[in-house]
Amino acid sequence: MTERLHKRRTAARWVPHDLSEEQKCRRLEIAQQLLHTFREEGNEFLRKVVAIDETWIRDFEPELKSQSSEWRGKGSPRPKKFKRAQSNVKQMMIFAYDCKGVIMTDRVPSGATVTAAYYRQFLQKLRRKMHANTPDLLENGVLILHDNARPHLGKDVRELLDGYSWEVLPHPPYSPDMSPPDFDLFPKLKINMRGVRFSTLEDLSASVTRCVRRLNCSRDLTGIMDLPRRWDAAIRQEGDYIEGL
Repeated sequence: MTERLHKRRTAARWVPHDLSEEQKCRRLEIAQQLLHTFREEGNEFLRKVVAIDETWIRDFEPELKSQSSEWRGKGSPRPKKFKRAQSNVKQMMIFAYDCKGVIMTDRVPSGATVTAAYYRQFLQKLRRKMHANTPDLLENGVLILHDNARPHLGKDVRELLDGYSWEVLPHPPYSPDMSPPDFDLFPKLKINMRGVRFSTLEDLSASVTRCVRRLNCSRDLTGIMDLPRRWDAAIRQEGDYIEGL
């Protein structure tokens, strides 16, 4: 197979969604539009972006393979990892962050869901938080980057954003590879929590707070400033998912 037919064995890669040609075209169109704006305005454009998304924070996240690897002598058996079932200890949280770090987190009450009304209240709290801590961001104009989840698109939410004069940047569907919370914030937030069991929501919330502070102090959140590179990669992929970034 390799010598005569020049074939090589490759593993399949996981992708979030089987994109249709129409969806690829939409991803390509949005990437071109946003990259064009960036090239006209430079980093000032990125400094206005506030990315918002929700995620589940769970009582236990298994370690990655790289985290659980061990140095062993030649001939030693491979270490074993045991699958642990998830419990009911979990917390839905909303995060808003810009190029300087996490601006605000919100812990959704147990049993509640993120509806358009709840998301609208979150945006109101976010504006008050920004007015107190980052007034320059409000003065320069806010560009909201969130996905196309139904609560984000509600009429009340759109009217509130219009009232604030906050522009919403276009975001293609099924595109976590172009969403800074998905490819930057959430993996970095959860990496230090992997392999640790939290018995209560209070312990879980306290760990999230510590991780957010650490990320903000380290300035390790680079997802928003990395967006132009991802838009360019999406264009080169003709709208398909981005690899190797």
